[in-house]
Amino acid sequence: MNDKLALYLGGLFAGLSVALGAFGAHALKAVLDSRAQGWFQTAVQYQTTHALAILACGIILILAPGAKGFGKAAWAFTTGILLFSGSLYAMAATGQTKLGMITPLGGAAFLLGWCFFCVSVSKIKSTDRA
Repeated sequence: MNDKLALYLGGLFAGLSVALGAFGAHALKAVLDSRAQGWFQTAVQYQTTHALAILACGIILILAPGAKGFGKAAWAFTTGILLFSGSLYAMAATGQTKLGMITPLGGAAFLLGWCFFCVSVSKIKSTDRA
């Protein structure tokens, strides 16, 4: 993933997490039971955290263009949001708990993203910085 796409996706996911968080707190409060509300809140929380991580990757890609591993981290975070948060949103909306089988795949993508991130940080040299 390049810097521009990372910044775009990070901003998109961050904005959506604000909208979804407000929607869940207000419009869905009377509709969802407490278990489904918990799934929804967890999805928003992880989406927000990893949207910020994607933004960080985009910024680092601008400042240290030689540090290509941050693009892989951003892709892993994006995959994690889609699988982890997406499956929890779907579970909350439908009540189909079998969708929870997808959630750990998203969690694994988040972990992989953080591994890419940490390895990439360790490879940054002072000559890589703008």
